Amino acid sequence: MSSENSPLFSTASGSDVRVRFCPSPTGTPHVGLIRTALFNWAYARHTGGRLIFRIEDTDAARDTEESYELILHALRWLKLDWDEGEGVGGDHGPYRQSQRADIYRDVISKLTAAGHVYESYSNAEEIDARNEAAGRPKQFGYDNFDRDLTDEQRAAFRAEGRLPALRLKVPDTDLSFDDLVRGEITFPAGSFTDFVVVRPNGHPLYPFVNPVDDALMGITHVLRGEDLLPSTPRQIALYHALIDIGLTTFIPRFGHLPYVMGDGNKKLSKRDPESNLFHHRDRGFIPEGLVNYLALLGWGLSADRDVFSLTEMVAAFDVVNVNPSPARFDLKKAESINGDHIRLLDVADFAERTIPYLVRDGILTEPLSDQQRTILTEAAPLVQERIGLLGEAPGMLGFLFTDAAGIEYQDDALKSLPQNATDVLSASSEALAELPDSEWNAEGLQGALAATLIEGLGLKPRIAYGPLRVAVSGRRVSPPLFESMEILGKADTLARLSRLSAHLSA
Repeated sequence: MSSENSPLFSTASGSDVRVRFCPSPTGTPHVGLIRTALFNWAYARHTGGRLIFRIEDTDAARDTEESYELILHALRWLKLDWDEGEGVGGDHGPYRQSQRADIYRDVISKLTAAGHVYESYSNAEEIDARNEAAGRPKQFGYDNFDRDLTDEQRAAFRAEGRLPALRLKVPDTDLSFDDLVRGEITFPAGSFTDFVVVRPNGHPLYPFVNPVDDALMGITHVLRGEDLLPSTPRQIALYHALIDIGLTTFIPRFGHLPYVMGDGNKKLSKRDPESNLFHHRDRGFIPEGLVNYLALLGWGLSADRDVFSLTEMVAAFDVVNVNPSPARFDLKKAESINGDHIRLLDVADFAERTIPYLVRDGILTEPLSDQQRTILTEAAPLVQERIGLLGEAPGMLGFLFTDAAGIEYQDDALKSLPQNATDVLSASSEALAELPDSEWNAEGLQGALAATLIEGLGLKPRIAYGPLRVAVSGRRVSPPLFESMEILGKADTLARLSRLSAHLSA
């Protein structure tokens, strides 16, 4: 039964495409999860189809409303919208599995009446014993024993107090499909046996509710993680039964996206900080940069271009071009791409985006004063070209929002000072004190200091300007020195030079 020849598989294209993103609200959004959302979103936007967002929240022990809100926040932060589902509405709701119990019961009833589902009373010990007696390994699992139980046998099991699980009768044929990412895949007949769709306690399982929801919502393409590939033949088997009872007329196309790997070629664990989407936001990734990098985890715009916009991704994205090989999360590359996107921002937009990080680190408080906003406006262009993460902004800009007494000298900055640092500071203070206010700008400052330190004292620029940088910012690496002095003004700059000189002399 090849998916290419079978009329059962969806042939939807263009605006008929319907994809879904259906996370379980457990924990903080993982970059692999959001990469799946991104690829579904991009495919829907590329084809002109629709993205459905639903929540798989039937695990009461692990699902939380807090996690649900975090998923919403992640999608909105990255500007990944959806056309139907939670928070938007639509014709196929409710869009939470926990609210669809009556729907599942009705489908089970129809499948049972049609003979696709049957009661199974075998427990694990009995299954193992039968496999051992037949010379089969335990890994074989369930042996379809209960398919042909008589009414009398079922009544006897009930009399013992046993509650049945419900199992789907699996077709005794090869199950094949053309994976959009991996090509033709075949699961031979007998490679898996009848599987449980409803537990003895009446709770339906993922291999049942997920395809049922997809069928009822008209999902035409299922793009999901590679870890779910082993469940695909079971879902296809269930789809044959759903088609038979008239619940749907087709099986969706499947595309299994590659694993996201961490260091050491191991699957990126939820315990790894790099897997936490908000860890990257807190460090200063911007949505444009992070979503660009997530797109590269299995896909690319072109062989020679890694930086692109969401609009460009939508125009080019096709799931058949996704690489099936595992994708490694390379933090340095991610930061580099983020820095490229930071430099693409309008300078006023960049300045605004630094404010939450400056507030978080206690450098600013909101609302900003007129003076603070002026300083930020003047300083933003000085650091926009120099940082890869917005989280670096407080370290680069903080010295501009304090006075001379508030400067904290970093240890590596003090250790970098030359032996003649106090002479450099003294000569610089004299030169700057004589500089007219009308020439207190980057060009005038550079001219006066070059004449005094480089031409007058014969110093190399690194020796000449290093002590000044430490005096002004407290750091060995800072925004451009002369522009920083211009922003600080004459009195503050001279006070900073004097303070470092006194500190070195103490």
